[in-house]
Amino acid sequence: MADGDVPEPTLQNIIDQPELKWIFVGGKGGVGKTTTSSSLAVALAERGGRNNVLIISTDPAHNLSDAFRQKFTKTPTLVNGFTNLFAMEVDPTLDLGDMEQLEWAQDSFLTDLAGSIPGIDEAMSFAEVMKQVQTMDYSTIVFDTAPTGHTLRLLNFPTILEKGLSKLVALKGAVGGMMGPMSRMLGVSGPEADNLPDQLLGKVEGMLDVVRKVSAQFRDPLLTTFVAVCIPEFLSLYETERLVQELAKFEIDCRNIVINQVIFPESVGSSRLLEARVRMQQKYLDQFYELYEDFHILRLPLLEEEVRGPEALRAFSQNLLQPYVPPAPQEEAGSSGREAALQAEVAALKRRVAELEAQLAGRQ
Repeated sequence: MADGDVPEPTLQNIIDQPELKWIFVGGKGGVGKTTTSSSLAVALAERGGRNNVLIISTDPAHNLSDAFRQKFTKTPTLVNGFTNLFAMEVDPTLDLGDMEQLEWAQDSFLTDLAGSIPGIDEAMSFAEVMKQVQTMDYSTIVFDTAPTGHTLRLLNFPTILEKGLSKLVALKGAVGGMMGPMSRMLGVSGPEADNLPDQLLGKVEGMLDVVRKVSAQFRDPLLTTFVAVCIPEFLSLYETERLVQELAKFEIDCRNIVINQVIFPESVGSSRLLEARVRMQQKYLDQFYELYEDFHILRLPLLEEEVRGPEALRAFSQNLLQPYVPPAPQEEAGSSGREAALQAEVAALKRRVAELEAQLAGRQ
């Protein structure tokens, strides 16, 4: 984009960047993150030239299944009606039963050590998901994230893991010499006793390599970007500003903002309520454009119905790639509905005046 140019108000820049590996979609609760992420995944699968696209929901209150009208689990599933779009729903905060199935949790010693580091269990679960995803052949992975606070914690997991696992690796030097005698006291003898520290911490070091690789990719704007989703209201504006600032601290690229539930003046008709909402929304829209003048800001309309099912998502995804143009207001017999109502009211008043004049004339 040349200096002085206004960024295009679409998400076409994401479609045109085939190197993108990780795309996070997030924002305040109830602003349309799932609809936006699902529509973006559909656009990437159909128009982005990607071999395989995976959309992952990390929100404990999963909505992907509702959006696509198809049941998804923690295993990638092909979306009905597509050949290259897959979906899965995972919960980074695994319960105890799921935790025991993770590779790193098979050793009680390592689990106990990990449990002493705040947040490490949740972060390790996330790392396991990343490890699983990286072994699969997906060109692009779209994250339908939880509300802002959970998302920021999710994005901070690589840092938590790197610090926590580095501490565990550091313990290898401190207690490595003691582990052999301790193991023999516990009944482990021979070469196994001497190799126990390496066996346990070798898994940690392997996971640390994965975490460092993911962390580096998250900080590379060629590989990762974040799409902020919001609505034109004060709380959402405030939350978006906090999100953008935190993403800057994490060095994660964010250059696209989707503003959902916009009421366009052309669609107001005769509703005074909608007119008031338009004025209120315009105040916050102006602030968005002032704060993020170098962002791609996309406005999407408030719809009469939910966007559910593959075909509805296909149709809605077109709004991500070209500015939304509201339909012209419908007119009846050359007049708008409001004008027709006013004319009918005037005609009724004229008839009433004529009746009163006739009554007065009869009394005289």
